[in-house]
Amino acid sequence: MAVPTRYILHQGPVLGAFARTAFVALKGASGQSNKGPAQLPGPTFSARIPARPADLVRDYVRHVGGDPAWYRGQVPAHLFPQWVFPSQIRGLQGLPYPVHRVLNGGVRLQMNAPLALGEPFDLEMQLLDIDDNGRRAVIHQRAITSTSAHPDAVVADMYLIIPLGGGDKSAKRKDDRPRVPVVARELARWKLGTDIGLEFAKLTGDFNPIHWIPPAARASGFRNVINHGFSTKARAVEGLHRSLFSGDVNRLEAIDLKFTKPLVLPAKVGLYVEDDSVFVGDAPGGPAYLVGTYSVRS
Repeated sequence: MAVPTRYILHQGPVLGAFARTAFVALKGASGQSNKGPAQLPGPTFSARIPARPADLVRDYVRHVGGDPAWYRGQVPAHLFPQWVFPSQIRGLQGLPYPVHRVLNGGVRLQMNAPLALGEPFDLEMQLLDIDDNGRRAVIHQRAITSTSAHPDAVVADMYLIIPLGGGDKSAKRKDDRPRVPVVARELARWKLGTDIGLEFAKLTGDFNPIHWIPPAARASGFRNVINHGFSTKARAVEGLHRSLFSGDVNRLEAIDLKFTKPLVLPAKVGLYVEDDSVFVGDAPGGPAYLVGTYSVRS
């Protein structure tokens, strides 16, 4: 079922943040951008997040392969980008980097308490660290979502990669790239069409054109549009809920993921586990698009 276009009306803050980033990128191209050193840790940005629309939450869960019945009275923690993006982008502005080139490198999601549906949240966002080796800058930001009943209900540590093009340009050998272990167990298999980028964007506001406009993706060096990293992450979490936890969405305590290879669409990929490790890839022994670990409550 197609995601209704009307959900774009809920994405005003995200779209506004992306527009400001585009404006800053244009200023940088004309030599007017702020190139001062970053202050670490950065300032904390706080925001009051209105209650998430119940119909958007329901259709988001369906889109990423979950069952809305599992989330009665709850908002899935992995929907956090939908309310975090504006503050995240705000925290990047003024950095001495081409932030319009940012790529999603990974995320650690700590789920300390459920997020109640129909209630507002309090958000705190902070830039914690920058690892710059001349070839790329890895930016570490932390977003803490709190409810009236549970401070620090969900803590997301996000790692963004900005290619710089300098320093040692020796490419990483393909043989060294992460792969799905040969002994990994397949939990699910997905057929992902080229339309899921636009569908995910309607639900979250992330309208980066490399995810839904083929010419834009090709201009960025990809064969076709690529899946959102957070979309792959959400599908992995829902696959764990379905296959390992019988729909108990409160069993998963934390998940720590890296996005290791762009997932070009269309694609047929599997979700795999080995002990407490999780992978998304083509097949056992094949390349991995996502790798990570998870922990559960006893």
